[in-house]
Amino acid sequence: ASMAYPRTSIYFFTLAASLILTTTRSFFATPTNLSTPYLSRSSTSTAPLQAEHSSQYVSRNVLGGDLACCCDDVRGTGIATGYYRDGRCSTGADDQGRHTVCTIVTKEFLEYSSSVGNDLSTPMPMYSFPGLKPGDQWCLCSLRWRQAYEAGVAPGLRLMATHEKTLEHTPLEVLMEYAVDAAEAREALE
Repeated sequence: ASMAYPRTSIYFFTLAASLILTTTRSFFATPTNLSTPYLSRSSTSTAPLQAEHSSQYVSRNVLGGDLACCCDDVRGTGIATGYYRDGRCSTGADDQGRHTVCTIVTKEFLEYSSSVGNDLSTPMPMYSFPGLKPGDQWCLCSLRWRQAYEAGVAPGLRLMATHEKTLEHTPLEVLMEYAVDAAEAREALE
């Protein structure tokens, strides 16, 4: 009878530790909001992530052409943008936030984003996120861009590097108003 108590205590301790580890892993491995990209590599890896679907098809931009690179080295940090950290705003089934809009962030946008709970200025090395500064190009979630648009603080964007899935949330006419490459885009549409 004296051995049952320690075994029970060890059992419950092991069960509790297992539950805590599982919950902690789930918390860090699953996006809980649009600002936390889910990355499928360990935080200690320095190898760039590649789009899982990149060899299956060529991603398209909102104009129907090949998706251009948004930014493959933010401010010389060696960190590329995009959900897959490949420099492109490509997306896939595992990108629940749809990081598809190639933006050029502004101070006003970054302040607004932080005020609604999406701090994009603070570096988060565990997610290969350098923290953004005005002028940086970054693949933003399409719904976050739309939210900023509705608040009157949407950042500029590059149509040639914005994924076609963005059109599910925002019409091309609206995107054209904010495009820094609008002239080039009009030529591509002709």
